[in-house]
Amino acid sequence: MRTIIPHAYGFLIAAVFATGAVSVADAADHSASSASVQRATRILRHELSIELLPEQHRLRATDRMTVTVPDHPASLAWSLHPALRVLSVTWKGQPLPAQVQPVGESQAGQDPLQRVTVDLSGPVTQQHELTLEVRFEGLLDDPPRESRQLRFVTPSETTGHIGTEGVYLSGETHWYPDVEGSLPTFAVRVTLPEGWAAVTHGRSVARHAEGGHVVEDWDVSAGTEALTLVANRFVQAHRAWKSPDGRTVDLATYLFPEEAQLAEEYLDATARYLDTYSRLLGPYPFPKFAVVENFFASGLGMPSFTLLGSGVVKRHYVQPYALGHEIVHSWIGNWVLNRHDQGNWVEGLTTYLANYYYDELTGTPGQARDQRRLMLLGYAVYVRPEDDYPVAAFRQKTDQKDNAIGYQKAAMIFHQLRREVGEDMFWRAIRKLVADYGGSYAGWSDLERVFTDTSGRALRWFFAQWVERPGAPMVKIATARADRVPAGRDSIRRLDVRLVQRGEPYRLRLRILVDLAGGKTHEAWLEARAAEQTFSVAVPGVPVRVRLDPDFDSFRRLERAQLSPMLNLYVTDRDRTVVLPAEGQTAETAPYRELGRQVASREPTMAQVTDRQPVPAGGSLLVLGGPTLNEGALLVRQSCGDKVRLERDRFLVEGTAYEGSGMALLLSCPRPNQPGSVVTLFYGLSARAAENVARLLFFYGWQSYVIFRDGVVVARGDFPLSHDEWEVPVETP
Repeated sequence: MRTIIPHAYGFLIAAVFATGAVSVADAADHSASSASVQRATRILRHELSIELLPEQHRLRATDRMTVTVPDHPASLAWSLHPALRVLSVTWKGQPLPAQVQPVGESQAGQDPLQRVTVDLSGPVTQQHELTLEVRFEGLLDDPPRESRQLRFVTPSETTGHIGTEGVYLSGETHWYPDVEGSLPTFAVRVTLPEGWAAVTHGRSVARHAEGGHVVEDWDVSAGTEALTLVANRFVQAHRAWKSPDGRTVDLATYLFPEEAQLAEEYLDATARYLDTYSRLLGPYPFPKFAVVENFFASGLGMPSFTLLGSGVVKRHYVQPYALGHEIVHSWIGNWVLNRHDQGNWVEGLTTYLANYYYDELTGTPGQARDQRRLMLLGYAVYVRPEDDYPVAAFRQKTDQKDNAIGYQKAAMIFHQLRREVGEDMFWRAIRKLVADYGGSYAGWSDLERVFTDTSGRALRWFFAQWVERPGAPMVKIATARADRVPAGRDSIRRLDVRLVQRGEPYRLRLRILVDLAGGKTHEAWLEARAAEQTFSVAVPGVPVRVRLDPDFDSFRRLERAQLSPMLNLYVTDRDRTVVLPAEGQTAETAPYRELGRQVASREPTMAQVTDRQPVPAGGSLLVLGGPTLNEGALLVRQSCGDKVRLERDRFLVEGTAYEGSGMALLLSCPRPNQPGSVVTLFYGLSARAAENVARLLFFYGWQSYVIFRDGVVVARGDFPLSHDEWEVPVETP
């Protein structure tokens, strides 16, 4: 049994996760053996006629499916949702016997899948290609349930639902007959209530009214791993987009009436990203791209459309890391498909192209550097060495640890691969990957082959080190010493830099920046391969300080104790305590008590005390409520020192005063004598100010302080630590 997950950034549907190490070479062998089985029986095409009855939660369907089978097959089997009842299976009008058996295990309160096995004895056995007609119906009523995730948005949990609020049928629903390994095409006819519209892959070819209903026809000519069908009462907007290769693509929005005015904003952004990525990746592979609003929380990418929850749509989800990410999936993940038995490379490359590279491409190097920094921070904060696993073992995201490995570390792997093979060869290889594997599966071994062939470089070491090996380099400057270079070159100094790697050494290309007397800087690149290595660098002046990888171009592990204080250090500490106000007027303390309840329900391992109780001697603290409500705020004053001043009607951060009833503060400082632990404070100058932020507090975890006015961020920053192992003074004779 398989689970098909639509691609997403920051969003997921929970499923089984495998953490075993996978060798690229082993995965390639396994893939080859699986392929021989998959070639034996597969579905070539579905011609689906579906009637959706939202008030009854019911689906009625007829599927004329064309199937290839091996010589003299005894039977044909496919999977189907357990709530769907097969009414008949016929071949050329002849009924075929069918047996139904449950397969797999129950998940998330759902019954296991059923396997339908059809007897192919008699004249059917002489056929190599069959067209069977399958009639089935049933109730699909799994209302979305709110995710229990605290620190990042996930879709509401459902395996599929038909209701008056909307229809969502995905690969997880198994709502039509499926044989694993098939990449069929589809013709879909959908009958809907009047006023409704459907969206699926491919293009809409007809729509008409019929007997008080709406009938739509869709053509899906690209081989599809799992068809998603959604329906609702949409307001549609369309725009023709001319691709660089001259084709016309339909850009569309399917929004609810309340958000219909946002159509032009989403169409503009869609055209902008398609322009950009068509030039980088090759022709856009589908006949449309649609932004579709969903009736529950989601941010999912399917071939030719993205499905966004209403809350996301209202927040203008048009940024590169948001809508841009979903559009990149049109090439990476929805056209070049991920070979699941080899791990998931798709999310890492999509994250690199959308969340990161768009900033480089549009000339915002500061934002690009911030993205690299956040990728390293995410790994440092959420992946403890004892819980690490290779990128090759990543399948899908179920928590922030998976996000840090499968999205962020993998994205940095592509950044380093680009530096290793060079700009021109990197983009040639990416375009070759899309051209050669579009409409089929690719795994890490295929990527290794494409980059090796395109660049002419031996890259086995690179993929073995970064993809198949768990962990990350731990490197620092041990010493830096300068001497004069002989032969009278008085303006030139020789700088000896000794690098140390902890554990088994990595092969690394590291950038150092040397600060010179007088304010100038000198750049050099070091090729590190040993646990301890000394490099001699000639510098044009007197060196005073050396900085290692100051712009975070190399993936490596940053020690927690060396990170600036932030809420995410609290979130990931082994020992965490919430400090609530014991007293105070109900209206004043209500936002903090409600936040405490939310934390307790989703993170039961976080201890809770009031400010009248002793706090644990170790670990991190989250103090909810300001100095007039919560005596725990005194701990924050002690930790932050003179960087922060907290008062009843205002607060000061690094000398800047903020006042007014709409202001709120999220603040973290190191907990004294507890390396890697923090004291974090959240409070508003009014209950309303606190309420405006509390619901999304844990989305603001990467800075030492974040300042809000009426729920909107107006300032943020970091408190640097006094000691930095990646920045050392130069010793001089």
